[in-house]
Amino acid sequence: MTVTAPLTTTVLPVLTEYCSPVVGQVITPGDAETLATSLKAIADPTRLRLVSLVAAHEDQEACVCDLTEPVGLSQPTVSHHLKILVEAGILSREQRGRWAYYRLIPDSLTDLARLITP
Repeated sequence: MTVTAPLTTTVLPVLTEYCSPVVGQVITPGDAETLATSLKAIADPTRLRLVSLVAAHEDQEACVCDLTEPVGLSQPTVSHHLKILVEAGILSREQRGRWAYYRLIPDSLTDLARLITP
């Protein structure tokens, strides 16, 4: 699931005269599921650090071989974390020979922030 697609919102009716009215737009169930997946992906300290490391590299792209030492984990463990970030739509992956390169998907983090900002 990715967060890069435009998300839709639904305006809910006032339920009763005793409830406070909903005056803003509410996220749809499907968009909430997508958002939850993305937030779970970056909620892990290692994955959050990996996103930061990729974003700090030139062109916001890094080889997995450049990410293992800074986080102090083995290449298979780092690759597992990166896979989760790819599945969440935060990073993209490109295989180049023996190594995989990861790139921050433009606006993926901005889109996440926009969804949780009133």
